[in-house]
Amino acid sequence: MTTSRDEARVEAELLARWPESRLEPSLTRISAVLDLLGSPQKAFPVIQVTGTNGKTSTARMVDELLRGFGLRVGRFTSPHLESIRERIVVDGRPIHADRFVEVHDDIAPYVQMVDGSSDVPMSFFEVMVAMAYAAFAETPVDVAVVEVGMGGTWDATNVADARIAVVTPVSMDHAEYLGPDVATIATEKAGIIKPAPPTEDGVPGPDVVAVLAHQPAGALEALVRRAVEVDATVAREGTEFGLLERTVAVGGQQVRIQGLGGEYPEVYLPLFGAHQAQNAAVALAAVEAFLGAGSASGPVDPEVVRAAFAAVRSPGRLERVRSSPSVLVDAAHNPAGMAATVAAVRESFDFTRLVGVVGCVAGKDVAGMLAELEPLCAELVVTQNSSPRAMPADELGALAVDVFGADRVSVHPRLLDALESAIELAEAGTDHALGGSGVLVTGSVITAGEARTLMGGKRK
Repeated sequence: MTTSRDEARVEAELLARWPESRLEPSLTRISAVLDLLGSPQKAFPVIQVTGTNGKTSTARMVDELLRGFGLRVGRFTSPHLESIRERIVVDGRPIHADRFVEVHDDIAPYVQMVDGSSDVPMSFFEVMVAMAYAAFAETPVDVAVVEVGMGGTWDATNVADARIAVVTPVSMDHAEYLGPDVATIATEKAGIIKPAPPTEDGVPGPDVVAVLAHQPAGALEALVRRAVEVDATVAREGTEFGLLERTVAVGGQQVRIQGLGGEYPEVYLPLFGAHQAQNAAVALAAVEAFLGAGSASGPVDPEVVRAAFAAVRSPGRLERVRSSPSVLVDAAHNPAGMAATVAAVRESFDFTRLVGVVGCVAGKDVAGMLAELEPLCAELVVTQNSSPRAMPADELGALAVDVFGADRVSVHPRLLDALESAIELAEAGTDHALGGSGVLVTGSVITAGEARTLMGGKRK
């Protein structure tokens, strides 16, 4: 039986490898180890999700919908909020600790062989991808929902050939690796749209479908051009499918979606913000495409769709982890994501006063994020997370002062201290006759995850 020491050993071995922030763009190493493992990524069809924001939430929705239709689903997402095992999910649950250790130790000799034959050893992310594909093949799963780590063309997940290639909205992020503008970034992400691979008997396989969320002009052109080059079918938000209507509801929103096969009214989504409603439309189109629904065949079962969306959860995405005062954690980590978060908070919550807690990683457009956040927050508490890439609190504080002014910014390098300070500030500023105050913790997936852990990971 696996012990906590075994799990800690595996995690330590993984984290000793190159981190996700250090890249040597190549599919050589991941291809080599998967070849040694018998190409497990070919054992199941894949729905692959790339984009700049909304990937994890969309992948979770696709997973929930597919399981609603009776399929066994494997899901790979990144990064994780609290446990590394969250990245590999089967049947809606993170891989069990016993299985996590077993899969790692089973593939370790092959990983070591690749390490020994390469100038660059396999990275943390590459080994996690190999573990996920091996676990999914051995389960086995009926379909895998796979979130790209970064980019598309040379991302380690892209050794699999996706039947459904999903691209959420593209915006500026990771410019040092992906390119200086959205058109270039979209070209890199378009690499997940590939020709349909032939079946074992040489017969052409099912058509590849590119499901494209609403995109900036330059990004859309790059994505559609790639789809045309590889003869993939294109489904575009706003043309072949889209969000028809949405209204704020208790705990989320009510939406009406035009899918590829028809209309889906009265769908309750227990997530906040227009961006999550858009993610829902994209996820539904991806599942319809996978199941073969379309204008000729009609919609998939609307009752299954309603039940699946009602069950969707996306931890760390405007998630309330405490009440009185309310504490929300959100994983926004670039200006576009922060703008969506700010809009969702304004629409879905009636705070009379909001205190922000922000911790970011270096290399991001932090000034851009702070500018989006400034109109929303009365005060800002600056902190730092435990990542080696965390921006030092004092450095982040200096940027925050430029945006918010010195009288609205305080600095607490320890996240726990920052949370306690923000809660005190929120409570002190509450006028119970007018409404409630709240705290929003954001700036990084790591910050959101660590805050969630400190707050117990549930409503209090």
